[in-house]
Amino acid sequence: MDSMKSKILLSVLVFISFITATAQVKTDEVLMTIAGKQVRVSEFMNIYQKNNVKNENIDKKSLNEYLDLFINFKLKVKQAEELGLDTMASFRNELNGYREQLAKPYFTDEAIIDGLVREAFERQSTDLRASHIFFRLNTDPTPDDTLAVYKKAMFVRDKLINQSFENLAIEFSEDPSAKDREANQLHPFLKGNRGDLGFFSVFDMVYPFENAAYNTEVGKVSLPVHTEYGFHLIKVTAKRPAIGKVTVAHIFMSIPKNATAADSARIRLRIDSVYNRLTTGSSFEDLVKQYSDDKGSAAKGGVLPAFGVNRMVPEFIEAIYLLNNIGDYTKPILTPYGWHIVKLIEKKSNKPFDEEKAELKQKVMKDNRGEKSRQVVLARIRTEYGVTENKEALKDFYQVVTDSIFFAKWKDAEAKDLIKMLFTIGNKSFFQKDFAVYLASTQRKQDKLNIVKYVDKKYTEFLDESLLKYENSRLEQKYPEFKALMAEYRDGILLFDLTDQKVWSKAVKDTLGLKVFYTKNRFNYMNDTLLDASIYTLKDSSMAQKVKDSIKSGLSDTDLQKEVNTDSLKILTIESGKFSKKDNKLIDSIPWKPGFSDNLLSNGSTVFVFVRKVILPGPKELNEARGLITADYQNYLEKNWITALKAKYPVVVRKDVFAKIK
Repeated sequence: MDSMKSKILLSVLVFISFITATAQVKTDEVLMTIAGKQVRVSEFMNIYQKNNVKNENIDKKSLNEYLDLFINFKLKVKQAEELGLDTMASFRNELNGYREQLAKPYFTDEAIIDGLVREAFERQSTDLRASHIFFRLNTDPTPDDTLAVYKKAMFVRDKLINQSFENLAIEFSEDPSAKDREANQLHPFLKGNRGDLGFFSVFDMVYPFENAAYNTEVGKVSLPVHTEYGFHLIKVTAKRPAIGKVTVAHIFMSIPKNATAADSARIRLRIDSVYNRLTTGSSFEDLVKQYSDDKGSAAKGGVLPAFGVNRMVPEFIEAIYLLNNIGDYTKPILTPYGWHIVKLIEKKSNKPFDEEKAELKQKVMKDNRGEKSRQVVLARIRTEYGVTENKEALKDFYQVVTDSIFFAKWKDAEAKDLIKMLFTIGNKSFFQKDFAVYLASTQRKQDKLNIVKYVDKKYTEFLDESLLKYENSRLEQKYPEFKALMAEYRDGILLFDLTDQKVWSKAVKDTLGLKVFYTKNRFNYMNDTLLDASIYTLKDSSMAQKVKDSIKSGLSDTDLQKEVNTDSLKILTIESGKFSKKDNKLIDSIPWKPGFSDNLLSNGSTVFVFVRKVILPGPKELNEARGLITADYQNYLEKNWITALKAKYPVVVRKDVFAKIK
């Protein structure tokens, strides 16, 4: 839906939103029938109370006004239904799109999400530096595989009593960055990080890793942490107050890949010399331009794009922590890339919780930590409806699913003879053929896995999806407020589409009808008295009479400007038009009669007005007031449309019931 339709539909939904009525209405009697369909008091009052935003006392005048609006709305929806707009594919797709969005809160455990959001907010106030020793685990591990890797991690952890974490990372870690990498055709010599991952904050690591790091004391090593990649031993080496988003400038001197010790010493002397010049008053920006090897930032005074704590090497970040005030700069610091002098330009701290909450919630929902909420919801659905599983029927798939499924070539026809019930959710049964279709439709090219483990994993996915779909199918039945909200959107879309056809777009496209409407009502669109005039402004006052003589001779304004102005000097400017009162202070100050006004002085220039004629009040041309006329034409079309609807569909209001509403 485009933005204009969204805005209009929103205004429609404001009118037809259903909430729990707060008025003291004790009856649910039938208030009216519209085209034979009954409308009860509660439905009318729900709408009235929704729109009574000031919670004012109910009065008969407002109720009568809303009664008319309500009847008009119901008549339009009735015609939309009669025209079959609710059966069109475009309508169904749009409504389903809204339903998908509206249903999301019912599949989220808000308590879990709120806790994760608060946790993320608190964690983002602290930056961590940590190292790890990584033990890889296969994509589809058996329990024995998992246990073996865990035992290996514990074996290495026990060695920490006598050996350093860094040495054990070099020896045992399966993270390639831990070890030195010799030069080859693809890259130069790369020094290993000994397991050091540098600084990071919330959302920078997978959630289990982040969790363990934030819950491990500085200097301590965690127990083996299981992530989707394998196991990790995590040593937290620093915890600092968060630097947030930082903007810095730097003077950078690179160290060539094949630099000798003498080269490195020479570069060190050079950066020290620049630092000494900086401390004795030289401009940071001038030194950047003269000495920095980072040519991309040098053109901007050395300024780098704003970054977070995990975007720079740890040596760089450590130096920034020491800068307290804007304009402070570091001593020369060495990183794997070379020498830097870093100047603080800006620090943006984290915002208060209320300002951060919405963005953090989005991140939580997208992050793998949001799975906690999903699992809680699945458990609730299981408990509410009950699930009966026939695991013996699942074993049949171990025989019919072949390695072809890892090439996305398996056919559900391979399971055509499987007809057993696989599981039930509530009162709905799911059969082996349903699972076979799911397997075929979700297969993709991938590495070969153990068939039994693959089938079991896909079965769990299928059961979970079935649970969510079953719950989704019952939302209207379980939650009256959701049913009412869907009714709002349904009627709102129908109302928009039909009103667009009958009124909004029609008024724009029906140029003949608009012209006829304007002709009949042109005296409703009157001009005020207008002055057809031009304002002449001269920087050279001696030219005033010459300009007036040229105007008298009939020279056009365009030719007059060409004659007076030169390429290098613009002496004359002209503002022409039809002016009404209060359009222009100068126009208001002169006599409204044809001819020249007196010469006036304004900001050192000579100004005068030439009045061609005074235009008496009269109807505006269609193009002069097209927007206003089109809006009135739309109102005219809608009024006629409502009249026709009331003539077509009988409306009967029970006045005795309406009178009891108070």
